[in-house]
Amino acid sequence: MLCFRITHKDFSRGLIAPGLPGRWNGSGKKVIYCAESVALALLENMVRRQGVGFNNDFRIMVIDIPDSLKVTTIREESLVSGWRDFRHYGLCQPLGNTWYELGKTPLLKVPSAVLPQSFNYVINAEHPDFKKIKLVNVVPLIPDERIEAILRKKS
Repeated sequence: MLCFRITHKDFSRGLIAPGLPGRWNGSGKKVIYCAESVALALLENMVRRQGVGFNNDFRIMVIDIPDSLKVTTIREESLVSGWRDFRHYGLCQPLGNTWYELGKTPLLKVPSAVLPQSFNYVINAEHPDFKKIKLVNVVPLIPDERIEAILRKKS
């Protein structure tokens, strides 16, 4: 399975997990977020960047995750009301932290807060199977100028 991550070019040379907190992980949990499609990765970034454009400094990382790896799935219907709100990461972090600490699977499949009909993957960089996950390509992100204009308008 191929997954996609959009990041600044300075961080696109490898699968790096700095341990920063996110929707599905608390501080110190070494995970990497990626999306099931380039389009979803772009939407996720548009929301997070909140008015800052992409310019030529961003890349699409293409990540190959072997189909043989086990996945833990969190379904939207199992989540509490308000889980999508960016101010309420505390509703999702305990679920991701538990998955991480149990260490049973290297992947956590979660609904996207931006588009819940689509999925993101959280990769546990500390899991023994992490070494099977490979960065297979890095390509420039070249969004349509209208997307840049929308982001600038929001700032």
